[in-house]
Amino acid sequence: MDYKDMAKEVLENIGGTENIKYIGHCATRLRINVKNEAEVNKDALADIKGSHGVVFKNGQIQLIIGADVGQAYNQMIEESGYDTESSQNSKEASSSGTTKKDFKYYIDVVGGFFAELFMPIVPALITGGVILAVNNFLINFFGISAESGTAQIILAIFDAAFSMLPIYLGFTTARKLKLSPILGAFLGAILVNPSISGVENLNFLGLPIVPVEYGGSIIPVVLGVGFMYYVDKLMDKIIPEFVKYLLKPFLTMLIVVPFTLIIFGPIGTVASEYVGNFIMWLMNNAGFIALPLLSMLYPYMVMLGIDKATMPIGFQAIESLGYDPVHIVIGFISNLCIGATALAVARYVKEDTEKSGAYFSFGLTGLFGITEPAFYGALIGRPKVLIGTAIGAASAGLFASLFSLKSFVMGGAPGLFTILFFLEPDGGLNNMVIAVITGTIGIVVSYISATLILRHEKKKEGVAAANKVDIENV
Repeated sequence: MDYKDMAKEVLENIGGTENIKYIGHCATRLRINVKNEAEVNKDALADIKGSHGVVFKNGQIQLIIGADVGQAYNQMIEESGYDTESSQNSKEASSSGTTKKDFKYYIDVVGGFFAELFMPIVPALITGGVILAVNNFLINFFGISAESGTAQIILAIFDAAFSMLPIYLGFTTARKLKLSPILGAFLGAILVNPSISGVENLNFLGLPIVPVEYGGSIIPVVLGVGFMYYVDKLMDKIIPEFVKYLLKPFLTMLIVVPFTLIIFGPIGTVASEYVGNFIMWLMNNAGFIALPLLSMLYPYMVMLGIDKATMPIGFQAIESLGYDPVHIVIGFISNLCIGATALAVARYVKEDTEKSGAYFSFGLTGLFGITEPAFYGALIGRPKVLIGTAIGAASAGLFASLFSLKSFVMGGAPGLFTILFFLEPDGGLNNMVIAVITGTIGIVVSYISATLILRHEKKKEGVAAANKVDIENV
């Protein structure tokens, strides 16, 4: 659709351009931070055409758009005249000093922080993850040589997405902390440099450096950029203005790089081992409970914006175990169940052609990994139908836990499109078969459960209507 009218209507109901602090977006949500929440007409925003729902969090308006969020964002920038470059430093997570800092507040802060680190990288992660799975598929089943130019190019694309992850995270973390994003990326590039990453017997001024493989790592660069934040503030205070442009980045990196290599690199390695051990313990001792429960809760984690907080766990699991038994698995199950439930709702409202078509579209995109339009547009207003989603997710999660389903590739938006994530690197099909059965259970059980719930509700409505007519006749 054309989002020009929607952008104009949004501007009218948020207090105009002068009330905008920041405009951004993730995979499905248009995010607008405002200076004064009192000027926002929340009731009007909830009914704006082009949005499938709205979420308000700590001074931020999140309009659920779906896969076309990029178009909506561009139109919003154009209509508002908002300058993304000059306004970058004014970006804040909250616009109200009176926000109650309870447990939910801190959950939102953690979820929002990781979301802003990972969401800009998700397109690269999806591309890298899918293409690695395709590469494994071609090598194991179509006779493509692992030494061929085709395989090497495919692996180069994968490496650019995952091995260079510290560069991307350095950039997004620095931007989040209002530092120079290039310096954050610079730190990431230093870590993945072949002269440093995984190299034995390194030292700096006689101080030994523990060998760490930084490709695909998360914790060292995030901690390094966090440390850079404080070094940057110190340099601002002590360096004279006339030499700041020259000396500040030089001295900052001269301090941050050794600290990151000597301290934060080993911390990341130890944390990775602990995460791997914890995941193994959890899946061995409580997987039959944890996986179904997490699969049921995942839609609400997405709703609260904390699903991205589990993404680092997935990366650390891949790094330490060679596979991820949690993050991609629960996302895969949950997304399929949400999509199937939305398809059930589309069939239920088939008399309303416009709604049925929209819900059918939401259901399909849900099956392929983008669930927010389905969740907000078709399901959240029908809370009883979400019981069907939960039944399907619990059933599929229980099966996945019993047969130890795992993903061998990390990425974003798990669903039918990323089914090859479950293909074993050596071409074994056992895990893939488990994934297909898990997905089938989730889709079928969710669809049937939701349909039965909808029929029951429709029958109750019919009985209530008949009783009302009888009473009126009396």
